[in-house]
Amino acid sequence: MIINLTKKHLIAAFVLIAAAALAGGAWYFLRPPAHAGSEPVRPAADPQVYKYLSLEKVIVMLRGAPGEPMSHYLAVDLVFKAPHQHEKTAKEHLAMLRSVAVRALSEYTFEAASLMTIDQFTAGINRAFSESYARELQEKPFTEVMIGKLIIE
Repeated sequence: MIINLTKKHLIAAFVLIAAAALAGGAWYFLRPPAHAGSEPVRPAADPQVYKYLSLEKVIVMLRGAPGEPMSHYLAVDLVFKAPHQHEKTAKEHLAMLRSVAVRALSEYTFEAASLMTIDQFTAGINRAFSESYARELQEKPFTEVMIGKLIIE
């Protein structure tokens, strides 16, 4: 079979191929980047309902250097993130939680405390609460402790 292509057919084929290539190139270079405009990947929403309980004005005298004439203190407001069903238990434990926080924070010297970040204080306080509940063989009625205010004077 002999295909008889005329000059018109070749020009039409060339125009179609060029148009397809041009459209493909335009699509490739003008499309938005994969990350732009797309929603960031988020973890699944926690269906748990939380209550936030405050423990305000936990004040601790910081240890100073020997012979230092000034005393220093640390004041912190803590916020407990408690599951809704454990809110009552967490409220009942606030006095004990204040005591654990005072004991943990009073270990710091002024120099050490003034160099620490909020995340370091939060990690230390959370660790102290976890250890306290583990010693008493009880489950913590809250998931985490956050710092609402921190003053070092």
